[in-house]
Formats: sequence, structure tokens, C-alpha cells
Amino acid sequence: MSTEIKPKSYGGETRMKAGLIWFNGHMVAQEEAKVSVLTHALHYGTSVFEGIRAYETPKGPAVFRLPEHVERLFHSARVMMMELPFTPQQISDAIVQVVRENGYKSCYIRPLAWMGAGSLGVNPLPNNPAEVMVAAWEWGTYLGEEAVRKGARLVTSSWARFPANVFPGKAKIGGNYVNSALARIEAQHAGADEALLLDKEGYVAEGSGENIFFFKGGTLYAIEHGVNLMGITRDSVITIARDLGYEVREVRATRDQLYMADEVFMVGTAAEVTPVSYLDRRPIGSGTAGEHTMRLRKAYLEVVQGHNPKYDEWLTYVA
Repeated sequence: MSTEIKPKSYGGETRMKAGLIWFNGHMVAQEEAKVSVLTHALHYGTSVFEGIRAYETPKGPAVFRLPEHVERLFHSARVMMMELPFTPQQISDAIVQVVRENGYKSCYIRPLAWMGAGSLGVNPLPNNPAEVMVAAWEWGTYLGEEAVRKGARLVTSSWARFPANVFPGKAKIGGNYVNSALARIEAQHAGADEALLLDKEGYVAEGSGENIFFFKGGTLYAIEHGVNLMGITRDSVITIARDLGYEVREVRATRDQLYMADEVFMVGTAAEVTPVSYLDRRPIGSGTAGEHTMRLRKAYLEVVQGHNPKYDEWLTYVA
């Protein structure tokens, strides 16, 4: 009998065609955006980044919550003691420029800053000045359309989310995501769509790249930040949910509380609002995408696609 593992394949995971990339202040073709193999970040993970989406709206493409994402990028750089050679306004302008010059109607955007090539001691300072790029590409549903229609299948990872005195989890630092990559690989080889990570005390932390919510008795529970990244999508969903009339509570939760939940879902820039149907082979609720979750997903997509003027301040229009 064959023991070959056939990892799951997701619609969004194709070779990226990023077109024109903003690279240290200049627009260049993807093939020309090159870095040295001696780049410090390549060896030690000393990079910071953001994940942002632009959506097609009736007024043209718009970047969702651009100021908050750029602010978080600079906060991450501060944690790394990385001095970026551009201002927040310059990075914001670069993001808009990349969307515009590539002619995207909707896309995923990746600003990245990293310690460059200078010396290869573990300490990157002061000999590895920061470099910055902004790339964007068309990217559909993160876990695939089936995961949205039927609900994603999660497994609890054997890899715990790192505690705050081991890695700075509030910063989007490249090296932090080895933890997420290991968990995601493990989940994929188990035939699941995504991994659930617990913290060192056994409480629910987050997915490999998503914040976790659950419904119980009509109340929406958001997993406390704890060691987790302070999610911009998480903040948006909490605001939208309260405006829809849901009571929202922030809690610490164990994974068996998720087993008992009526609905569970994940949120993130890439995942948007994705329902969860199974966790550790146990059905969540009816084992399908939940009614409240799909209502929130619909409301969220209306906001990001410019169909709800109440939240227009969250959109930065490209045109």
C-alpha cells in the first residue's frame, strides 16, 4: 500500500505574478526585484511585513484599512529596531501606486521591509540597512471556495504558539512565521485545511494566520489577543458584528469550548471571514458553514467592496 502523502491543494496557492513591484523607491518588473543571497533577513528572518487587500468597488479599486496596516508595519519595525528609509506616507503612496500601475481591480498586497546585506553576524545592527518593497498580485479565496461554502476543516497543531517572552507576537516579523509554517504543513499532511494553535497554557491562540471567533447561544466570542497578533480584520469584524446587533465578548477559551460551540470561524486579511465546519474530526454545530458566520461574511464583503457607505472611511480609493 502506498504511503505517499498527498497534501491538499488550495486555489490561491499558485505562482505569484506580481507584475510591477515598488522596490526601494522605484517601480521595477518582478524579475528585476532582486536581493543578495547574503541578505541578513534570508539567514535570520529579520524582516517585517503586512498583508493588505484591495477590492473592486463601485468607485474603482480601494485598499482596505490602509493607514492601520502601514502603522502596524512601522510598529513591527520599531520592535525589530529597524529604521525604515521611507515615511509612512511614502509607503502608503507606494501601495496605491502598485495597485494603480498594475491595473488591478482587486488584489492582495505585500509590503515587506528587511535587513539587507552587510554582515552576517546574528546582530543585524548597524551594518545591514533596511530595504523595502511593495508587491501585489491577484489572489482569490485563501483556503479555496469549498472551505467557504462548506466550512474549513481544522486540526489542533502539536506546535504551540510561542509565548510573549520568546517572540514578539504583536509584531509581524518574518521569523515568527516559522511557527505558523510548521503548523500549516502539519495540518496539510493531516488532510485538513488549516491548523489551530494553542498557547503554552493550552488555551486557544489562533490559526496559522487567522484570529478565531465562535458563536454560542447567539453571543459572539472573540479570542482575546493574548500572544496573538492584534488583527485588523478581527477589529473590523467586531465593529461590524456589534453594528449588526450581536453581543461580542472577548474571552480566553479552550479547544473543547470550540467543540461545543454553535459556530466557529476564522478571520484575517487573506482568509477574510471563513467558517469552520470541523475541528479535530469533530463537527462544529451542524458540521456546515454557520448561519451567523455567513451573515457576518456577507456584511464584511459588502463593507470592503464599498457597498456600505457607513464604513467608507476604511477605504482608500486608488483612482
